[in-house]
Amino acid sequence: RLMPELPKFDDEDLTSYGDEEEEPALSPPAALMSLLATQELLLENILECIPVGEFAVIQPLSDEFCLVLGYLLTWKLTLAFFKAASSQLRVLYSQYLRRTKSLNKLLYHLFRLMPENPVSSGPTSETPNKDTKTFFTEELHLDVK
Repeated sequence: RLMPELPKFDDEDLTSYGDEEEEPALSPPAALMSLLATQELLLENILECIPVGEFAVIQPLSDEFCLVLGYLLTWKLTLAFFKAASSQLRVLYSQYLRRTKSLNKLLYHLFRLMPENPVSSGPTSETPNKDTKTFFTEELHLDVK
């Protein structure tokens, strides 16, 4: 709930970022970026031997699983922050992510974490002749009970 409220504080100081000679950049919240940088390093250590195009098998509830989940949830917060920012602020934030190569790292990690065949393992009452359900064809319901 807090992330959409944060960009308005940067909106107040927006005029002071255009005076630099190089392209201006503005960091999203420092605590979030610090956490993201730490998680990027740890994830690089886990995935360093897996080339892009192949996929890593992460066992549920393992330490690696928790780290990957935390990394992806941190990106979810970052994207919520971006969504709430004005278009001028988005440009500044994106320049920061470009300089730190965080978005490139995210894509490398995603392409190594994405399963080769993302088959949904939910209950199915269909005949085997029907198309296989995948995470890309079915809506995912995340209800917390």
